[in-house]
Amino acid sequence: MSDPMSTVEGVQWLRTDGREGDIVLSSRVRLARNIAGLPFLTRATIDDRRHVMRLVRKHSRAAEIGEAMEWFDLESASRSEREILVERHLISRQHAKGDEPRALTVSMPEEQLAVMVNEEDHLRIQLIRSGLALTDAWDQINRFDDQLESRVGYAFHPRMGYLTACPTNVGTGVRVSVMLHLPGLKLTGEIDKARRAAKAMSLAVRGFYGEGSEAAGDLYQISNQTTLGKSEEQILEEFERSIIPDVIRFERQARETLLDRRRPMLEDRVQRALGALLYARLLNADEAMQLLSQVRLGVLLGVIEGVDLRTIAELQLLTQPAHLQRVVGETLDQAQRRRARADFVPPRPGG
Repeated sequence: MSDPMSTVEGVQWLRTDGREGDIVLSSRVRLARNIAGLPFLTRATIDDRRHVMRLVRKHSRAAEIGEAMEWFDLESASRSEREILVERHLISRQHAKGDEPRALTVSMPEEQLAVMVNEEDHLRIQLIRSGLALTDAWDQINRFDDQLESRVGYAFHPRMGYLTACPTNVGTGVRVSVMLHLPGLKLTGEIDKARRAAKAMSLAVRGFYGEGSEAAGDLYQISNQTTLGKSEEQILEEFERSIIPDVIRFERQARETLLDRRRPMLEDRVQRALGALLYARLLNADEAMQLLSQVRLGVLLGVIEGVDLRTIAELQLLTQPAHLQRVVGETLDQAQRRRARADFVPPRPGG
């Protein structure tokens, strides 16, 4: 398998010009689907899994949404190649670690549409857009899903809806999630309050890489946990018109509080972060993410000038371990990565 992703240019979720882009980095809609007449993966044989892969490879290209679909056989991929796909939010860590026949097909070059083949279900289809764009993401993924379903047929029950390996996905099989940058709530000590409010609404709050990950760089994913008993339109309506706008409002209020009442602390924090990025000799991945988060906040609030938001977004990806090693062109141990990251990362003002 050749290097699957040679550049970050054009990647949809790295754009900074989406709606509410100062807070909402990306919107994702994900569908869980299984092909009718084939055993779920917990009972599938190796031949069954390979049959699923052949069907998806054949028919996903016919159902593509405008961008060409590229196929990656994960069974033959190296560990570093799989890690690159995880860091780009194209496959889950579970999908990367498996050793059974499994694959990914992804639209290029924007990487909006991705289909994990043989993860937990036969298909995990996702569509990622920059900013708050759940309705647009749903429209695109729904067209692809309808076209693919017309070709392969899905496991569906008239009363229960789409049948999935995990009971929590039965029904619509849809999960919507939004990646939010919430440094204001973190600095004002309000982030735990936001977590509790989300939990009370049966929402999941996760970190940068979703389930089981921490909120590196003050980045949080908020997603629905209920798929049965609500239509896709109801789930989208709640998220795009109520839940996420409320979180955006809370974060903006927190940022205003920092500017109006705690400006010296804010300026000190973000300028120290910029200084550390410019002059540190060693940086681990989590530290780099946190410093980039604070610099991003400083840029958005006018405390730091001359640093491009797109540069910050790209650095948040390129400083991850697998991407960093691809940039330098060699395999590095942890200590070597810390040195290489410090050399690579500075978002220099004016450049």
